[in-house]
Amino acid sequence: MRKVTILGSTGSIGTQALQVIERHPDELGVYALVANNSIELLVEQARKFRPEVVAIGNEKLAKELKKVLKGDPIEVVAGREEIIDLAASVEADVVLTAMVGFAGLEPTISAIKTGRSIALANKETLVVAGDLIKQLCKEHTSMILPVDSEHSAIFQCLVGEQMKEVEKIYLTASGGPFVDMPTEMLSQVKAEDALKHPNWSMGTKVTIDSATMMNKGLEMIEAHHLFNIAAEDIEVVVHRQSIVHSMVGYRDGSVKAQLSYPDMRHPIAYALLYPHRYEGHQALLKIEDMAKLTFEPPRRDAFPCLDLAYEALHRGGTSPCTMNAANEVAVQRFLKGQIAFTDIPKVIRYTMDKAPERNASSLALLQDADQVARDIAQAWYDGLK
Repeated sequence: MRKVTILGSTGSIGTQALQVIERHPDELGVYALVANNSIELLVEQARKFRPEVVAIGNEKLAKELKKVLKGDPIEVVAGREEIIDLAASVEADVVLTAMVGFAGLEPTISAIKTGRSIALANKETLVVAGDLIKQLCKEHTSMILPVDSEHSAIFQCLVGEQMKEVEKIYLTASGGPFVDMPTEMLSQVKAEDALKHPNWSMGTKVTIDSATMMNKGLEMIEAHHLFNIAAEDIEVVVHRQSIVHSMVGYRDGSVKAQLSYPDMRHPIAYALLYPHRYEGHQALLKIEDMAKLTFEPPRRDAFPCLDLAYEALHRGGTSPCTMNAANEVAVQRFLKGQIAFTDIPKVIRYTMDKAPERNASSLALLQDADQVARDIAQAWYDGLK
């Protein structure tokens, strides 16, 4: 049995991962569950899956959590440092990193340094610190197993192949809820509109990123680092049905694709159970559902976040970190109704132009770059008031 630590157990990925674990009790068990604020759901999960440890990021909730779980044979810890230490526990065989945003970086690094296998659902880890993460994985022989549906699809298409034979990666995108909306109307959309994804049930931040197509920009950078392929060889393709999860094109003209109904439990299970395949959580595709697949280029003029991501990767150094931090700030402002949907790329552009570009050789440098970018993005908003 593989024991799993789930960083972000109460979020969308974490809750679906627990469904996978519940379906495979002979193969998977829970060592630790980590949440930030959702204490009621964390307690419910703890009592159902009986982990050895639960952790809450918000230290103010630690006393309540310990009181509720008093009498249960479960250790309770709290705070950022405790979570970082927990991620490094050798009691777990796999660490599923599903914390949202930059906050997931340090616990992931902690897990890598102990040689754990990393089921990576936090795309910001590679976006912000791709070169550093790759070096650490090499030093500590830690394996990254992608959980994003697109990167899982690419990973599956590459099994048994050699990277030198790869010519191109096709990174598929649903297009989000505004795929057909006229550009001039995008400034009027509200958060509740952007949160209505046509195909996927995801967390709030990821859903907004999907609407702006920043999610695909982040995934492009992640694919670059995961598979050591140049940005110009990663083509983003709008595929509205979300059945082809990505494709790999080879030098001999062949293209391999991974297809399945949109359900995040599929890539989660593949990562946690790799290299084995077990009975899935969904039926095989029907022929009639494969007969109406469409592909088209993205509307880059309407969704400039995609090109901002390509630019950040080409700039290198701390630029992707700067872009990511500005995006996180802008998304939160949009969700609060404080800026327009079309202001999100403006905040990112402003921040990328103002922030100094430095090398990204250490966690400390990246943490500093992240804070500087957040301050600049905040200054853009302050200028509106």
